[in-house]
Amino acid sequence: MSVDTVSLTGGGRTAPTTALRFRPRTYEEAAATVRGCGPRGSIARGFGRAHGDAAQNGGGSVLDMTALNRIRTIDAGAGLVVCDAGVSLHRLMEVLLPLGWFPPVTPATRRITVGGAIGSDVHGPDHHVSGSFSRHVRELELLTADGEIRTVRPGTALFDATAGGLGLTGVILSATLRLHRVGSAWMSVDTERAVDLDDLLARLSSGDHRYRYSSAWIDLQARGRSTGRSVLTRGEHAPAYALPAGARRAPFVLRPARLPAAPVLVPAGPLGRASVALLNELRYRRAPSYRIGELQPLSTFFHPMDGPSHGSRLDRLHGPAPHGRPNRAQRPDRLDLLDLLDRFDHLDRLHGRAGYVRYQFVVGHGQEETLRRIVRRISGRRCASPLAILKRLGTGDPGWLSFPVPGWTLALDLPAALPGLGRFLDSLDEEVAAAGGRVCLAKDARLRPEMLAAMYPRLDEFRSLRAELDPNGAFRSDLSRRLSL
Repeated sequence: MSVDTVSLTGGGRTAPTTALRFRPRTYEEAAATVRGCGPRGSIARGFGRAHGDAAQNGGGSVLDMTALNRIRTIDAGAGLVVCDAGVSLHRLMEVLLPLGWFPPVTPATRRITVGGAIGSDVHGPDHHVSGSFSRHVRELELLTADGEIRTVRPGTALFDATAGGLGLTGVILSATLRLHRVGSAWMSVDTERAVDLDDLLARLSSGDHRYRYSSAWIDLQARGRSTGRSVLTRGEHAPAYALPAGARRAPFVLRPARLPAAPVLVPAGPLGRASVALLNELRYRRAPSYRIGELQPLSTFFHPMDGPSHGSRLDRLHGPAPHGRPNRAQRPDRLDLLDLLDRFDHLDRLHGRAGYVRYQFVVGHGQEETLRRIVRRISGRRCASPLAILKRLGTGDPGWLSFPVPGWTLALDLPAALPGLGRFLDSLDEEVAAAGGRVCLAKDARLRPEMLAAMYPRLDEFRSLRAELDPNGAFRSDLSRRLSL
């Protein structure tokens, strides 16, 4: 087992801390690390994609779980897989797609571990149909503070505390997952523009039931009558018979692109308001006003910022160019800043040295006026946010600290160095809490602890179980100390 001292941050490069990092290769090594973790405790960590401080532990220990990455068994008939917690969603896709199966829930990045997906109880653009990740976990193995390994199943208090529990009930070692049957590695995609936020909400409310996957990019620079103008993208897995002849020969091939290194392509930032406004204008205008049935590779549809297979998502929305001229998706040598915003993994550089804050909240159905007011407030400040995604969430999930509840969720990135950002987000927190909503803890690094109970009504149950299961605080994180979890 390797051990080193490292400085760690979340995905937005905010809230850096230094910890002792252990990289166990066996369950026994993980248990030994937990038993000897010291007074500052330990926390499990995957690829470090969480945007906040949930997987950091300043002055303590961090368990890098990525070496525990075995896929143990696959039941291709029943659609079940048993794998270690350090297996990435990308690896699952590579192995499962040729068998006609796909991970049940896919968030905006495939560079996340199974353990991280359960601990954060991640959701994707199919939440209105599929719920969050933990709903598809048949059982998991959990290393608890006493060094024991417990088999935990849905319907128990320990499962509900662990699903979305941010690693604070123990170290997830393995999981058994139910999978989703698919017919190819391609998506059939419908795209349309919404002229403002009301138009978008109406389209989502009236049409989402016809699609498994649905999300919208919102231009938060637009104001006036265009406030909340959006590009809505919805899709289904395409069956093999619907593919072009060339793709039908290998319908399950997954080929995500690899981009050049970050310093070659990405400016040191930050992007200013004028630059983001121009980029957002171009992005909105270049999207089709209405297009149905476009075929896209899985990686292009789900993970454009991880690097799609054939050109950027924006380019592919335009299809073949007129008069036989190749479009930009057919000319991979051309790469502009819009491509980077859709394809590149290091968007934090575009926000400057201080990185960015990912802010995500949800408010329930019937609280649309709160959503409108928050969007107007963000647009009025002209915050330089090139990435803002709105989705409709379905039935809530059982995890006591799970984020999704039925309603509307908006996620956006804001430059961490933006003057007055903390006070502004605090005021948004108050609006969200007053409307019965909540912020996403897995993406948070700045929520005030007094707001937590209003947002998560089962907080006391979580704290009580934690105190019983881990009285000496073997599992701690910067987030747990900040919010007194």
